[in-house]
Amino acid sequence: MSIKKQFLKTKPVVKVTFEVSAEAAEGAEQVFLMCEALNWEKTPLKKFKAGHFKAAVDLPTDEKSDYEYRFCLVMADGSEKYDNDWEAESYRPNGVNGDNSVVSVSA
Repeated sequence: MSIKKQFLKTKPVVKVTFEVSAEAAEGAEQVFLMCEALNWEKTPLKKFKAGHFKAAVDLPTDEKSDYEYRFCLVMADGSEKYDNDWEAESYRPNGVNGDNSVVSVSA
C-alpha cells in the first residue's frame, strides 16, 4: 500500500493518492477507502488490469488543528475485511478494539 501527497498552493487541500497493491488487496473485487475527512463514507478505489487499486482525494488543511486524518481500507469480495495501510505514517485507536491508519497533511 502506498500514499502519495501533492500539496496545492492555490487551495487549502492536499491531493492524496491511496494505492493498494494486488498483493495487499488479496483478491478483493473491490477496495474502498473510509476516512474521517470524508465522513467515514466508503469511497471506491479504481481497479486496474494489473490487480491494484487507486484513488485520489482532496484532504483539507484548514479544518483541523493537527492536520492528521484517520482512515482504513475495506476489501470486498462478497464479505468485507477492514484493514490498515501497512505503510501508514502512524496509527490511532479506533474505539472498537483496534487502530486506524493515519495520514498527515501538514507541510
